[in-house]
Amino acid sequence: QVQLVESGGGLVQAGGSLRLSCVASGDTFSTFSTSAMGWFRQAPGKEREFVATISWTGDRTDYTDSVEDRFTISRDNAKSTLYLQMNSLKPEDTALYYCAAAGSYYFTSRQADFGSWGQGTQVTVSS
Repeated sequence: QVQLVESGGGLVQAGGSLRLSCVASGDTFSTFSTSAMGWFRQAPGKEREFVATISWTGDRTDYTDSVEDRFTISRDNAKSTLYLQMNSLKPEDTALYYCAAAGSYYFTSRQADFGSWGQGTQVTVSS
């Protein structure tokens, strides 16, 4: 099973940008490169929600409506790394951001399909 470690979170003013990274370790070659990967987030007092997902090859992506045109998900299979570029950040983007792997799924956005999760990285956007 792949282990995932997120980084890149922090405190930023509204309108600013952050780039999150998620590095996979363990059985990375076969698992990471053949897993749909996703970003999810959980704000205080709220349920964890889908943010973005990307297919094995990176040619297909999907986003929740609230981040469309502001966030970009990408992956580098050679480095076993997933990214989330976040621009034009808003206070409502404040949350703990998790990356996750959906092993054996080419592409999915269903939270239940993601079996491996990182510990999360905190993003706080001040107004």
